[in-house]
Amino acid sequence: MSALKLSRVLMCAASGALCLVLLCGCAPRGSGTPPGAASGQAAAANESADEFVTRVNGELTARAQEAQAAGFTLDVFITPDTQLLNARANDRYLAYLSKAVAEARRYDTQKLSPATARALMKLRLNVAAPAPDDARKRARLTQLEAQLEAKYGEGKYCPTGPASCKNLDQLSEILARSRNYDELTEAWKGWHGVGAGMREDYTQFVALANEGARELGFKDLGVMWRAGYDMSPEEFDTESERLWQQVKPLYDGLHCYARARLARRYGEGKVPPGKPIPAQLLGNMWAQQWNKIYPDILKPYPRASIETADTLLAAQKWDAGRMAHSAESFYTSLGFPQLPRTFWERSMLTRPRDREVVCHASAWDLATTGDVRIKACLKPTEQDLFTIYHELGHVYYFLSYANQPFLFRDGANDGFHEAIGDTVNLSVTPAYLARIGLVRAVTPSHEALINQQMKMALEKIAFLPFGRLIDQWRWRVFSGEITPGNYNSSWWELRRRYQGIAPPVPRSEADFDPGAKYHIPDNTPYTRYFLSFILQFQFHKALCAAAGNQGPLYECSNYGSREAGRRFADMLSLGASQPWQDALEKLTGTRRIDAAAISEYFQPLMQWLSEQNRGQQCGW
Repeated sequence: MSALKLSRVLMCAASGALCLVLLCGCAPRGSGTPPGAASGQAAAANESADEFVTRVNGELTARAQEAQAAGFTLDVFITPDTQLLNARANDRYLAYLSKAVAEARRYDTQKLSPATARALMKLRLNVAAPAPDDARKRARLTQLEAQLEAKYGEGKYCPTGPASCKNLDQLSEILARSRNYDELTEAWKGWHGVGAGMREDYTQFVALANEGARELGFKDLGVMWRAGYDMSPEEFDTESERLWQQVKPLYDGLHCYARARLARRYGEGKVPPGKPIPAQLLGNMWAQQWNKIYPDILKPYPRASIETADTLLAAQKWDAGRMAHSAESFYTSLGFPQLPRTFWERSMLTRPRDREVVCHASAWDLATTGDVRIKACLKPTEQDLFTIYHELGHVYYFLSYANQPFLFRDGANDGFHEAIGDTVNLSVTPAYLARIGLVRAVTPSHEALINQQMKMALEKIAFLPFGRLIDQWRWRVFSGEITPGNYNSSWWELRRRYQGIAPPVPRSEADFDPGAKYHIPDNTPYTRYFLSFILQFQFHKALCAAAGNQGPLYECSNYGSREAGRRFADMLSLGASQPWQDALEKLTGTRRIDAAAISEYFQPLMQWLSEQNRGQQCGW
């Protein structure tokens, strides 16, 4: 998944090298108005709304480029210096943004064209953490953001001193590979200790970001985030819950099946029926996807021939570059252009050996035409292959809307941005992987189909409640319903309610387990992922229809279909220039997000789970 940075545009990136120029002793001592400033301010005050939007689009582009350069540099080279540079660049960006938003208020009572009204609305929603107008508070906010991200990126578990340190990659590998209950518990506990040192910083961050949101006219930051969906926050809450209820029966069946299989492996004493599943047993540090325990625990038919691409990726010596070129070739088969040369020169595709970096994969757009890139630590695994296909979805969205004005260079909503690459991944079927030589051809059978659907459901369906609850927690933090005194207990109450999981060891308010998930210290809104996991199936169904697919939805691959690609590109080119309902209708013919395509896609598995779970004590 892609992680978006401080600003909605900071999905983004930097030019190759960062140069620092120290300017000393050059500022005038006097505090009077600079020559010509008064006349410039008067001219600005007389701008029409259309002229104002045109000017702000140009000025934001230049300021975003600097902020993105600093953000990318921090992520690929974590030092005190890059933290400072990132905080200073973001401070300048936020200062300009605050000034522009204040100036925009003079148009509040004017009759505006739809495009200008939308641009001014997007201006108010341009950052995920708006800064207060006060310069000291703004500087403190950007400092906190840099500190929180650095604490996550530098996080390690060192049980017996420096020689024993393990980073997130290494601890995640234990969660994925080990089947020793105590070893899994220790690795889980070790990483979650990283969050404890973030609590005070996060508390300060919430207060300052809420103050910034209130200055923009919102009740709190959570209300501001929900204002970006072309409906009221209350309507959005209702829609989100409707979508969750559509998919919940499939998740409940998957949970019941997984718990029974885990109890068979570890014993009912550790995995009791009718209770939440211990979080460390599901193969992922946050239990957000369960595919890592598919091969030996959750695979329905062990003898049926559904394999991962891991074996042949290693045997054929695929590296990160070859994986990225493979992803590029899928998009070009749909009619998208080849990636620019600078993408290959400026991306970070593997973890460097000589410095600390944030390995969480993300796509970056420099806000100037064509300068796009990826930051990731890819390994030759099927999971990372899917990751790079996903990240290029962001990149091709950037390129598709590059000709839009700055304030419209964004997804129709943030769920759209996350759904693009995953829509393509739905076409990376076993047949497609066999076509590019990464798995052997699969012999069709009912058992092979159920295996494949289970494997995908452990990634797509297992994720949905996690995608729902992250912002449920944050919205309540921002509103004050959840206070610093119950940060952690409220976190685990939501994880039990939505996911049906529990911590493997007792937790208290001395812990800050939300901080162990990248998107909390990074302040990336998360509902986008919940929406994207639903939208991608809706998009996939529409593209398959455009490609003339006659078979079941789960067998469809749009590889090579120029008509599907044309339909896709037409939607992507709109960026955020129109309400998301218009963009959705352009591709799918409907104006409502709908999870019905998920039920259609997974119908064979839903029926199979119903039979398997008969007689089990489901629920928690």
